[in-house]
Formats: sequence, structure tokens, C-alpha cells
Amino acid sequence: MRQQGTAGGQKIPGDLPGAELVAAGISALAEGRITIEALLVTVGARRLRDGGLDVPDPPALKGTPELALYEALCATTEADAFGRYKSLLRRLVSFERALERRNSRADLPREV
Repeated sequence: MRQQGTAGGQKIPGDLPGAELVAAGISALAEGRITIEALLVTVGARRLRDGGLDVPDPPALKGTPELALYEALCATTEADAFGRYKSLLRRLVSFERALERRNSRADLPREV
């Protein structure tokens, strides 16, 4: 099991898929920086917050977080920005689902 990372003063489960992206995004948002990871976390902010993570509000964006993420990828990716966009979204969804499963197991009563 990987160690938990910290982002913005909170622990991010390091053994969940995409944890490094979420931790980097939360850290960037906490510092007021807009990065690919920060935009990705902004896309999933509601589900991440529902999962117990403290996701800072992003600075004002032009349009939706999804559009801002795609535009940032177009500006920084030499080829196939759409492929990278879809890949990042898949990793975010994997993290969100794994976090939800972990939280739901923690809520189950333990048999004695």
C-alpha cells in the first residue's frame, strides 16, 4: 500500500488510482495556481468534496472547468490533446469511484 500524500494540509490516499494527479491539483489550487492538475480537480470538485476532500475554489475561469482543461491541454500538448483530456478524465473518475468505495466500506458496521 502506498503512503498517503498530503495536499493543502490534508491526506490523500496514495493507493488510489490517480492520487498523484488529485494531490498535485489540490496543492496547486491551495497555492492559487492554475495547472492541468488543478483544472482536473476542479472538474471533479463536487464528487471529491462529497468524498471528504477539501478542494479549494479555483480562481475565476473562462467557461466551464472542462473547457478550461481542454484549452490548457491544447496549449501545452503537441499532439492529441483530446486523447490526453479523455485519459485524464478516466483517471479522475477512477479516483472518485475508488474514494467512494473506500468511504462506503468505512461506513459499514464491523462484524464481531
